[in-house]
Parts: sequence; C-alpha cells; structure tokens
Amino acid sequence: MSADDEAILDAASADLVADMRQDMLRAQAELVNFRRRVERDREANREAVVAEVVRSLLPALDDLARAEQHGDLAEGPMTVIAQKIRGGLDKFGLTQIGAKGDVFDPSKHDALVQLPSADVTVNTVADVIEPGYTIGDRVIRAAKVAVHTPQ
Repeated sequence: MSADDEAILDAASADLVADMRQDMLRAQAELVNFRRRVERDREANREAVVAEVVRSLLPALDDLARAEQHGDLAEGPMTVIAQKIRGGLDKFGLTQIGAKGDVFDPSKHDALVQLPSADVTVNTVADVIEPGYTIGDRVIRAAKVAVHTPQ
C-alpha cells in the first residue's frame, strides 16, 4: 500500500470516527430529552390523577361546610372526621378560592349573577355561592359567584 493510499484511509477513518462521535452525541442528547419529557409527563399525569380524585371529593367537602355552617358539626365524631378529611386534602395542596371582595377572574370564577353597583370600578365578587378550589396553579373547580359590575 502506498503512502497516498494510507493517507486516504487515515482521512476516511478520521471522518468515520467524527461522524460516529456526532451520532453518539446526538443519541445521548435525544436520550436526555426523552428522560425529561417522560419525567414531565409523569408529573403532569400524577397531578391530573390527584386533581380528579380531589374533584370527586368536593361535593362531600361542600356538605361538610354546609353542616358546619348550620351547627351540625359543633362537636362530636363528625367534627374529627371533617378535620381529617380537610387535613388529608390539604396535603395535596388544595386551596379554596373565591372570596367576597376579590376582583373577578374568569379563570377562577363562574359568574352566576351580575349585580350593577356604583361602588365598584372593576368586576368584583359580591358573594360566593359555592367556593372554588385549586391545587397549585391548576383550578380544580371554579368558584360560583355573584359579581358586582360597574354601572
């Protein structure tokens, strides 16, 4: 084999090694991106499942709140059960939204009634008919509210 042939083979080998190195780096980057996507999707699925379970418990939570307002939970075993249920839901980051005087936010509130008022300059929650809930940034249920609107 001549020196020219060896030089050509060396150049071809170097090009092949460089191409294989680039392919390997691309494959590694794709693997890292795949892992990130899987982890992000796993977290999103976990949040969706938690939200669905919590959403199914909200009617019971509403009933407990109504019973408490009517004095049915003043003392006794139901008070302890209500506290445990609320504490369990708090562990998932459940937060009640919708309070009288809040600025109306259509992403967090469902306006059931509009009441014109000279006392407000922006749409404001006049009364909470049914509280809403969030977990983190996700609205589990929008608050059903009456809204004061500017005249």
